[in-house]
Amino acid sequence: MKLLLKCKRFWAPSLLIAAIAATPALAQVSFANAVNQALEKSPRVKTAQDDLKKAQAGLAVMKDIFIPSVVASGGAGAATGITLSVPTVFTVAAQSLVYSPQQQTLIRSARLDLKAATLALAEAREQTAEDAANAYLTLNHDQLAVDAISQQLQYQLKLVDILQDRVNAHLDNELDLKKVRRDALQLRLQLMQAQDDLIAQRARLAELTGMTESQLIAEADTIPDLPAIPEGVSTPAPESPGMLAAEAGQQARELRAHADAQYTFRPIISFGGQYGRVSPLENVSEYYNLHGDYNAASIGVQIQLPLLDRVRSAAAQVSAADAAHGAIDLQTQKLEQAAAYSKFERNAAELNVKAQLAELDFGIAQDELQSLLIALHSSPGGGPAPTPKEEQISRIQERQKYLNMIDTRLDAARAEIDYLRQTGQLEDWLHSLNPAAPMSR
Repeated sequence: MKLLLKCKRFWAPSLLIAAIAATPALAQVSFANAVNQALEKSPRVKTAQDDLKKAQAGLAVMKDIFIPSVVASGGAGAATGITLSVPTVFTVAAQSLVYSPQQQTLIRSARLDLKAATLALAEAREQTAEDAANAYLTLNHDQLAVDAISQQLQYQLKLVDILQDRVNAHLDNELDLKKVRRDALQLRLQLMQAQDDLIAQRARLAELTGMTESQLIAEADTIPDLPAIPEGVSTPAPESPGMLAAEAGQQARELRAHADAQYTFRPIISFGGQYGRVSPLENVSEYYNLHGDYNAASIGVQIQLPLLDRVRSAAAQVSAADAAHGAIDLQTQKLEQAAAYSKFERNAAELNVKAQLAELDFGIAQDELQSLLIALHSSPGGGPAPTPKEEQISRIQERQKYLNMIDTRLDAARAEIDYLRQTGQLEDWLHSLNPAAPMSR
């Protein structure tokens, strides 16, 4: 669906935006730049990146236990009588795990945690991109709305003047004049509210991007076309990065519970090696027959078979209960997402039809206004010419249809962006618009 907010034929000269753009302290920001800045500044994205680093480190911890750790120590001292242990000048020891079914399961669990963290980062980036895109579209909409309402108010004030003259000429009554004055006040209030919305939306986008509010004027020409949501085809709820992350996290919990249950009756093989230089300063040779050799070394493997450990058995039950609870939560989350997506599909189709209707209404209003203007300025002859009152009413109605259209177009655009995020396509789409932009995951 092509965004109205970009289409040239719907762009009216904006007195407000022109005045803002003419101010030296203000500048426009493109759609892609706003999204990129939001991705760079987002605390949500930074937190997800830290979680990813944590998951990477966690996997390294699980795997590096198979790499021997080496410790060197040394010292010197004195002793009286037989030493309780052979004193050494320095000692170098190495040890590592060689085989453990439990550890292998924990490594698989850590890999799933890493996968979940990677998907969570993708979800955070897409959520941030969606927030920034919606904020930008809303800012652009508010700029157009302020412009259109300003024009509508000007036409309404002209209508008030015309009605005042007609009342003075006894062509209309005071009641009609009061009604158009009320409509003018209503439009003035609507304009004030639209200006407040514009200020609030600019502050919102400034918060997302880290830019100053004076830099945030939406540039309509930079807003890209959004791919249309498929219509008439009901599809199952897509597996978004967030849902895939939740599934990977649940699988990791289940594996950790399985690892806790694997401790007993499973062999554990570890490696150990040690070298030490026996100290010649503590009369060791008087108590030990060293045969003049002060070097001591050992190397070997140790096999353990845990038979009974009530503490670990209880911990395994806790892990199993957590995994079962997580499975129920995940299933509930899937059901809620499926229901929400089904409702979203219906709403998206309705929004699309509303947008098409609003566009047709605006086109009809434009044509009617054009016909009236032609009749107003044409030579008299074919019938009664339209009055200035009818001209202003037609202009006001045309602006109202325009406002209705940009409202429905904004709703439809938000639905399309939500669809891209739910299907995990939003960041890929944004990156395809500007491959040189720093949107890489």
